[in-house]
Order: sequence, then structure tokens, then C-alpha cells
Amino acid sequence: MASVQDPATLPDTARPWWRGASIYQIYPRSFMDSNGDGIGDLPGITQRLDHVASLGVDAIWISPFFTSPMKDFGYDVADYCDVDPIFGTIDDYDALVARAHALGLKVLIDQVYSHTSDEHAWFVESRASRDNPKADWYVWADPKPDGSPPSNWQSVFGGPAWTWDARRQQYYLHNFLSGQPQLNCHNVAVQDALLDVARFWLDRGTDGFRIDALNFAMHDPQLRDNPPAPPSDRPRTRPFDFQLKTRNMSHPDIPFFIERIRAVTDSYDGIFTVAEVGGDEAEAEMKAFTQGQTRLNSAYGFNFLYADALTPGLVCAALAEWPAEEGIGWPSWAFENHDAPRALSRWCAPDHRGEFARMKIALLVALRGNIILYQGEELGLTQVDIPFDQLHDPEAIANWPLTLSRDGARTPIPWEDREWGGFGSEQPWLPLGEDNLALAVKTQNADADSLLAHTRAMIALRNAHPALHHGAVDGCHAESGLLRFDRVDMGERIACLFNLSAKPIDLTDTPEGEILCTVNRATPQSLGPYAALLVRT
Repeated sequence: MASVQDPATLPDTARPWWRGASIYQIYPRSFMDSNGDGIGDLPGITQRLDHVASLGVDAIWISPFFTSPMKDFGYDVADYCDVDPIFGTIDDYDALVARAHALGLKVLIDQVYSHTSDEHAWFVESRASRDNPKADWYVWADPKPDGSPPSNWQSVFGGPAWTWDARRQQYYLHNFLSGQPQLNCHNVAVQDALLDVARFWLDRGTDGFRIDALNFAMHDPQLRDNPPAPPSDRPRTRPFDFQLKTRNMSHPDIPFFIERIRAVTDSYDGIFTVAEVGGDEAEAEMKAFTQGQTRLNSAYGFNFLYADALTPGLVCAALAEWPAEEGIGWPSWAFENHDAPRALSRWCAPDHRGEFARMKIALLVALRGNIILYQGEELGLTQVDIPFDQLHDPEAIANWPLTLSRDGARTPIPWEDREWGGFGSEQPWLPLGEDNLALAVKTQNADADSLLAHTRAMIALRNAHPALHHGAVDGCHAESGLLRFDRVDMGERIACLFNLSAKPIDLTDTPEGEILCTVNRATPQSLGPYAALLVRT
């Protein structure tokens, strides 16, 4: 049984491996294709793990590769305990874990506990009748007297969150696609089955889980309507945006299920759990999901993932949510992932992308918490404009053209600067994008001044300094384009200064000390556009 002592009180030699870890997210469809069918797979990941290890990261997180009809590209699971044939076999997964461990990489995988595919055997049985053993494993409800859905709840991807099923003469709930029916996690038998899924993967050597959409895991059993959302300056492109989601998600009993998950992971050694938490009350829920030593190890929200701009105020506000205080969980941060547009396409003008990318990596490694790099972020990949006739993303198709396609951030990794990018197939499932081909791994490996080399250097710097790796934040100051905060740990103090603007900034009170890092014409006297300076005082 693993210890539940507060990690903040442990010496460096006993601190959990994940506290301050750098994690590399792999979207398997787009990482490497080993068999030429146009889709990346598990053997392809294994083939390219040397690249990931060369970054100096601690772990990989692999997005879903489970058996699935792929209506939502693996987040609609039809079999939690098997590999979809397009990605390989369970033996391929075991080989991947073995290779990763040989390279010193931990392996994290997704777990989707809020819903399954409508092709999952549990749902097939549940929908067959109202009195079968799994009849209450999903959220079923009778229609209103006029035949309309039981509540006004709306789905994330557009339209009502209820679909009529003639077999049971009832509606079933789905917070996402109609092909993703909602599990009834109030049912202890459902929880037991999901915990058995966790054990299956932990027994195979998996080192932890990223748990998808966890705050959707339970609903209001009374099926009360959601209230309308107050007016907002943000555009509303879906019915989902017009409601406060107080009834179909964020149920107060979710933390009790989380404690059962933690009890399972604590029965193995060195397991890490991180929850994805979005929505209107994300901060409060992340705190609740990670509170104390009996819940999840970490959580991440969408502070940066959907932000239109990277500002000093945004960074200070995010860091302030997670002070180094007893009982408060450990955060994880991502600037990019498979659901969000590439940060360089959101946060800076095209003619500043090279400078901005270097500053962005320096900032990421300086944040207190775990950091998550999304595949290709180390190369400076940008959002690819996918024509409508090549879209796969169901949300983008349903809300075209007002919802930016997630496909644009899911394009294949360019391993070489040639047609198809050395991806392993002549017709990948998505186009790579001409701009991204010029940023290929092979090209950047040959350039000591490349963003790839810079990323390796920044991660190495983080790993070398306890204050950066797991220290506290002492103050965070935002003034115009200037961001400054200090990282401190066991007598080490590092001043971190960033210019998040395209205009030079004069510095008047830079602390004296050893300069650890300069990015983009930074000096103790001034920061050039998108410059960064780290000083150990």
C-alpha cells in the first residue's frame, strides 16, 4: 500500500515521481503509423518513443486506444479492456509499456468513466428491457406527459442531451453524442465495474490515469431543469451555452466515487491520477477532486486551453488558484491538447511565432505543478485549416462554421520534411499542413538552435532546479506585458520574468544572481519582445 503522507512534507528522495513531472501527451491516431493504413497506432508510438525520451519528460499520456466505433475517436468506448484493431493488440500495448519503462518513461492512459459507446455490451444489455441486470447502469427516464424529454438538459455537441429509445419506451441521457450514453455512476455496481477496469490496466504495468470529463460522472437523480445562464460577452454557438450546468454535471457525490478510485490506485505503487475538469465551476471542483490525501493526485482545467490571449493576469490568476497550503491539491497545466486550438495560432501573430514559441516553453517549465506538452508543441506546430469535406470532428461538423475544428490540432506529427512527413503512410487520416512540414523532427534535430533543442534545454533546466520543479510560488506580479513570479524551495530562489508582449520592456529592479536562462534578447536591464529571463538569486 502506497503512503498517503502529504507529498509537500517529504524530502526530495521520497517525493512521488509525479510531483513536478513533465508529461507528454500522445494522440495515437496522429503520432506514427506502423502499418501504412493512414492511422497512427501503438507499435508506431513504440517506434518513436526515443524522441519522447530525448525531451527529458517523465511520462507519456496516451489518448484512448480502446475498442470503439470511433464516433468521438475513442472517447466512445465499446470495450474498456481491449485495444481497437486500428491501433493494434493488447500485446502491442504490453510491448509499448515495456519499451517506455526501459527508457525511463511512465505510462498514463485515459479512462472514460462518465459514458460509454452505445455499442458497449453494458448498454446493449441495459437498453434491452427495464428489468435486466444492467437496466439501471445508464441514465434512463420516462418522457414528460407530452412525450418530450425528461428535462431541458443540452448536450455539449449540440441539441438535447436525451435520445428516445423504442426498446424501453424511455429516454437515455448523453452529455455528448447520442452514441455516448451516460453511465449511472450513482449505481455502486457501475462503480465496481469501472474500478475493475482500472485494475485491469494497472495489472499490465500502467502507471496512472488521466480521467476524462469526470465532473459529468453523476447527474441530479430528480432530473430538475438547468437554469438559464446569465448574459455573457462570449459567443454562444450551442444550446449547451445557454444554461448553467448545475443538474446534469458536478453532483456533490462525485468525490465519494473518487475516493474509491484512489483506494484502488493506492493499492499499487507509484500510481498517478489526474482529472480533466471543465465547466462553469472548474476551480471549485478541481479543489474538491484533489483535496487531502484520499482523492486524486492532480487536476487540470481550461485556464489556458481556450484562452484567446496569454496575459500576465491570466497566469497570475491561474497560479493563485493553487497556493502551497496544506490540504490543497497539486495542479497540472497544459497550453495545448487534442481538444484545443494550437496555442501559437491563438496567442500571437504569425510573424512572432518563433519568438513566442520559445518564451511559451520557458513559461510552461517555470509553472508550479505538473506540465503537459501536447505532441508537436516541442516543434512549434500550428493549427491546420481543415476543409469541411475532410473534417472528422463531430462537434465541428455539427456547428460548422462557428466551431473551430479540433481536427486542426490533431494533425499527424511531421517526422521528416517531405510529402506525408514520414508519418508512415501515403495518405494520413488528416493532412499535415504545409507550414508544419517545415518544422519536422528530423530537420530540428539537426539544428542546435531549433525550438526542439530549446524545449529539451528548458525541461533539463526545470529538472535540475528543485525550485522550478516542485517549489512554491512567491508572489506573482502582472504589469502591462510584464509577468514576474519567484519560485522557491529549500533555500533556492529563482526569479522568473517574462515579456508577454511584442514591445520591449525596460527592467529597473531585476535581482542580482546567476542567470540561468535568457530567451529572445533578454538581459537584466531589458526584455525584448516575448523575452524571458530566469535568475537564481
